[in-house]
Amino acid sequence: MTPTEKEWTKSSWKNFTALQQPKWPDQKEVDRVLTNLSQLPPLVFAGEIRALKSLLAKAVKGEAFLLQGGDCSEDFSKVTAPKIRETLKVLLQMAVVLTYAGGKPVIKVGRIAGQFAKPRSSDTEIVDGVEIPSYRGDMVNRPEPSEEARIPNPKYMLKGYNMAASTLNLLRAFTRGGFATLQRVHSWNQEFVVQSPMGRSYERMAKQIEQAIKFMETIGISTDNPQINQTELYTSHEALLLEYEEAMTRVDSTSNGWYDCSGHMLWIGERTRQVDGAHVEFLRGVLNPLGIKIGPTYNLDDIKRLVEILNPANEPGRITLITRLGVKNVEKALPPLLRGMKQEGFHIVWSCDPMHANTYTTEDGHKTRNFNDILSEITCFFETHWSEGTIPGGVHFELTGDNVTECTGGARNIVDDQLFENYQTTCDPRLNAEQSLEVAFQIADMIRS
Repeated sequence: MTPTEKEWTKSSWKNFTALQQPKWPDQKEVDRVLTNLSQLPPLVFAGEIRALKSLLAKAVKGEAFLLQGGDCSEDFSKVTAPKIRETLKVLLQMAVVLTYAGGKPVIKVGRIAGQFAKPRSSDTEIVDGVEIPSYRGDMVNRPEPSEEARIPNPKYMLKGYNMAASTLNLLRAFTRGGFATLQRVHSWNQEFVVQSPMGRSYERMAKQIEQAIKFMETIGISTDNPQINQTELYTSHEALLLEYEEAMTRVDSTSNGWYDCSGHMLWIGERTRQVDGAHVEFLRGVLNPLGIKIGPTYNLDDIKRLVEILNPANEPGRITLITRLGVKNVEKALPPLLRGMKQEGFHIVWSCDPMHANTYTTEDGHKTRNFNDILSEITCFFETHWSEGTIPGGVHFELTGDNVTECTGGARNIVDDQLFENYQTTCDPRLNAEQSLEVAFQIADMIRS
């Protein structure tokens, strides 16, 4: 059986093989949690989801640019107002750089308020000679390296919902209550970034924006409008835990369509995008915008089939293909993918994830990524699209607003031996605020070109 061979329901995925799912010790407890979740209010709303899809349709044509970024895996202990604010700050900074210096509207989508689960390459890992279950994100188990901490606990799904709700509540207050106004563009610059080369470049640009706003006010043009005083930030996460996603899926009363109300945009990962798999079956029936991660070993026919299954009407804004090819593979792997999809006439937002395929481990055991590799993959992504006559529509980053030392390189030239200074991630290494700002300026130059 393959998807589309029978009528879709929000539980029809259970007839297919579901990879990367927790091995819950007590299914009755799981069922109680899921019943509770299914009765709770939606985290996001169908109208918001439709608005995002409309914006992404513009990115298909090159009339807007997708900026997607945030934590590798959100940590319950770091769902605090300061942490959320700092992540929002760096996304706002990057967006204003891309808009002002790049000259194109930016669609802001956070890896936030739901990115609590992670796929793993193995069900277990060896710690101090003992085999224990792998950490699968705070919505499943705990990161502490002990047998007890790694037991999957379904109550963490309910906690994840509550954490996402708290995060969304604060984000809506920030983005609509004055914090995100362009008149406060200076205040988004994090303290540790201000004196850096990127921080100084940002300050110069912020001053130009403020002067432009003052000029508008001087000649009588009102700046009291949402375009200046508010912004829209949409949420996204990998739709990994299918039981949770099913519980959060609701019928929209105005359109009678099904929406997964756990986040505005969902993506399907490299490990779970099997054409005949449960994740594809589930996602084909919800009306959210969908991302598909594509690594260097992709099969072109499979990708074509995926797009046909997930977007049979070829609706612009429905599908974002997120290539994660690696600096060593992008030049060879990207052109045939672009040609194949262009030949089919698919309406696609093309986005570059320059993080995942550029990871390496240092001699002392730190997973890291080099800034130059990240920037090189992005540059090749843009240049390949230009040469193939397709549109580079977005970027996808793992980043944080904190002053972490997790990725090497950048303006401060962090080296392997400095990673221990502030290495905080429980999963994959992230760009810090300064590195994120630096890459935004580089991308803006390419967009403007």
